[in-house]
Amino acid sequence: MKLPYDTDAGIGTRATLGVIVLETDETLEPEFSRMMAREGVALYHSRIPMAPEIRPETLARMLADLPASARLLPSSRDFDVIGYGCTSASTVIGSAQVAEAVQTVLPKARVTDPLAAIIAAGRALGASRLGFVTPYLPEVSAQMRSNLEDAGFAIAGFGSFEEVDDRVVARITEAAISDAAKQVVKEGDCDAIVISCTNLRCLRVIPEIEAQTAVPVVSSNQALAWHMLRLAGVTERQPQFGRLFTRGLAP
Repeated sequence: MKLPYDTDAGIGTRATLGVIVLETDETLEPEFSRMMAREGVALYHSRIPMAPEIRPETLARMLADLPASARLLPSSRDFDVIGYGCTSASTVIGSAQVAEAVQTVLPKARVTDPLAAIIAAGRALGASRLGFVTPYLPEVSAQMRSNLEDAGFAIAGFGSFEEVDDRVVARITEAAISDAAKQVVKEGDCDAIVISCTNLRCLRVIPEIEAQTAVPVVSSNQALAWHMLRLAGVTERQPQFGRLFTRGLAP
């Protein structure tokens, strides 16, 4: 017996989003599942090859793989926004080049990445002096610092775990991350704290850090999710994910 059926617009009636996740990343998807749980928002994931060692040369290699990863997202969907989930690679490759590579496959989608999202977040918060926490080797951290300074921010305090293995980064404890953020705040007079890297587990400790330092926190995953939602026109406040989620995009 052939059964009758009806069709509708499917899920994603408000926004259809895609995110390209590193092969080595263990943190972005669990954190995104909380922040993106909005009625009518559909989120799809693809993966991109990545060596475990976080070095400029391994990060730069991903540019060639971005179109193939974007092509693995559902071709039947019209995507509003695509996020590329790597802060350090966005720094090395450049946000414009990331967007260009993705748009060779999805030309109508807006594209963002953690570096672009962190810059947008800092502006939305009205921040000018940043505390900056990374897990990266010095040369990667230095390049990201330079990009943030080029965007108009001063780095008031800085600290890094200097861990090259992304598998280890995923296992740095939330307590260690929280302590690092508080320590960096003590270094200088900052008006926001940036915790860089999509593989660092930050989301659950953001409210604690903000409460204890009185300074807003911007993490890679939080900023990327916020930026994707705001670019797609999803504007609800979600203060449980930090002060950033009470803000819209800066004019």
